[in-house]
Amino acid sequence: MVRKIVLSLVLAAFFSMTHAQGVNYQVIPLPQTITLTQAKPFTLQNGTAVVYRGQDEEMNRNASFLTGYLKDVTGLTVTVSNQKEKRGDIVLVLDKKIKGDESYHISVTNKNILVSGKTATGVFYGIQTLRKSLAGVNKDAQIAFPSVEINDSPRFAYRGMMLDCGRHFFPVSFVKEFIDLLALHNMNVFHWHLTDDQGWRIEIKKYPQLTQIGSIRKKTIIGHNSDIDDGTPYGGFYTQEDAKAIVEYARQRHIKVIPEIDMPGHMVAALATFPELGCTGGPYEVGYAWGVYSDVLCLGNEKTYTFVQDVIDELIQIFPAKEFHIGGDETPTERWIDCPKCQALAKKLGTEPKHLQSYFTNRMEQYLNSKGRTIIGWDEILEGKINQSATIMSWRGVENGNKAAHLGHDVIMAPNEFAYFDHYQTNKTNNEPMAIGGYLPVEKVYSFDPAPDSLSADAKRHILGAQANLWTEYIPYPQQAEYMLLPRMAAMAEVQWVPTSKKDFKAFTDRLNRLVKIYDQKGYVYALQLWPDRYNANRQRW
Repeated sequence: MVRKIVLSLVLAAFFSMTHAQGVNYQVIPLPQTITLTQAKPFTLQNGTAVVYRGQDEEMNRNASFLTGYLKDVTGLTVTVSNQKEKRGDIVLVLDKKIKGDESYHISVTNKNILVSGKTATGVFYGIQTLRKSLAGVNKDAQIAFPSVEINDSPRFAYRGMMLDCGRHFFPVSFVKEFIDLLALHNMNVFHWHLTDDQGWRIEIKKYPQLTQIGSIRKKTIIGHNSDIDDGTPYGGFYTQEDAKAIVEYARQRHIKVIPEIDMPGHMVAALATFPELGCTGGPYEVGYAWGVYSDVLCLGNEKTYTFVQDVIDELIQIFPAKEFHIGGDETPTERWIDCPKCQALAKKLGTEPKHLQSYFTNRMEQYLNSKGRTIIGWDEILEGKINQSATIMSWRGVENGNKAAHLGHDVIMAPNEFAYFDHYQTNKTNNEPMAIGGYLPVEKVYSFDPAPDSLSADAKRHILGAQANLWTEYIPYPQQAEYMLLPRMAAMAEVQWVPTSKKDFKAFTDRLNRLVKIYDQKGYVYALQLWPDRYNANRQRW
């Protein structure tokens, strides 16, 4: 009799292991605390309801996201309800006792799964953790969530990615996919680089010529340091309705969109449209080569400020984010030195023409402040006297960011050494798609610490967070963009979310093995250098 009972228990356990698939809470980014408990697991079934309390529109949407994720991964049909929860439901709750707007708590028992947050945003990140915990399960299998208590919150408030659509235009569908990737990796800022020398990509109704002329270049240079071009016109732009739809798409995923109009340099596409805004009067043509152009906005011409302010006026109606990125990088000064209008302005200000950028920056900041906005600029805007209220995005290494923090500026760390995803992912570049240069493997991204202990406590307080950038001179297609983003984006996600003391690259790669199953499910193209066998096999097929 005893033998029969033991045999039955063994068979039951075997049956359970072979027919039920457990989830794994070791996800990316890694939650702060994961405490498994002794309670029985929660079993996900057809007909499980995701319940939210009240009539909150954001919580309703969160519930819909979760049901969609669960169906995508498991094939099970899960419903949404705002009725009183019952045993077997997944419950989403707003809890004011939780500290931090982006913090969340997950409690799993055999009765229910409870996801709570102070705000709907926190609940959303809890949902992402549940979603990622399912990576790799088989559709239509019985899904068992081990009983657990998870408490989590991000290290940094600003967790961003930048997409350059100035050099190459990406369709709205890919921009939305990019936002989905941000959500998957717990990022909350989409920095959208909308203009550059090689293309003006956003509709301005007062100046339709900007997209009629400035969005199209006659040709594009092929290769590095080349004088060979493809001879093919290239263009594209986003209507204001496109932009509004993208902003809303991001908002629904708890992501804000910060637009960038790069100025006073990187404005040749605008000058090709309105040559009177340049120091020489032109003629200019939309840039077709990469690099830095000498022609910039004429800062001694009042028409320049009218133009820029008109552009700002339209864009702040589309982008509700408090922040507005004014660029400010790589601005040559030789045109100002030779320009009578700029000379006259410099004399009036008691400075030299080459120092006029700080005047421009401060004037733009004052204008944006008058509209209830604040400015972000690349770290070059530190080269002159600017208001302390300007936020610095440090791309030329971490030193400029540290300097800005010590000066009392808020700082976003985006150094090219750790955060430029247009760089090669391997030093063996022959089998790689063409990139701008450099070498940035996943491990180096992961090693980045935006606010090390070597900084003073006061300086650390000014480090808002970190951002990775995808510049697109050599990235013309969505699939290539995916390849350059992934899996480095996962490494940056941990830099942004996880305390340095909890980071471990080997453990990260183990967790990444599961996350890429979601990449596979979604059909994303990603780099395979961390999986040499797969990498070499893929190259052989090419």
